[in-house]
Amino acid sequence: MKIFNGSLNPGSLAVGAGIVLLTPVVLPVIGAILKPMAKAVIKGTLLAYEGAKVSVAETKEALEDITAEAKAEMGEDKAA
Repeated sequence: MKIFNGSLNPGSLAVGAGIVLLTPVVLPVIGAILKPMAKAVIKGTLLAYEGAKVSVAETKEALEDITAEAKAEMGEDKAA
């Protein structure tokens, strides 16, 4: 009974050794590229959130104004 079923050969060992040796070099480079991208995504999300918050507040204020006008008109109708 073979444990590795013939999958352990010099080529796969070389690939594994290469990965182990290059990982400390490649990871910081990938991190240096991904960190600004992640920061930009977070910044864009925060800007969109703040914009949506302002839009919701303006819409709420407009609805409150319309409601107050409608109530005032209803009061005028009852008085007349």
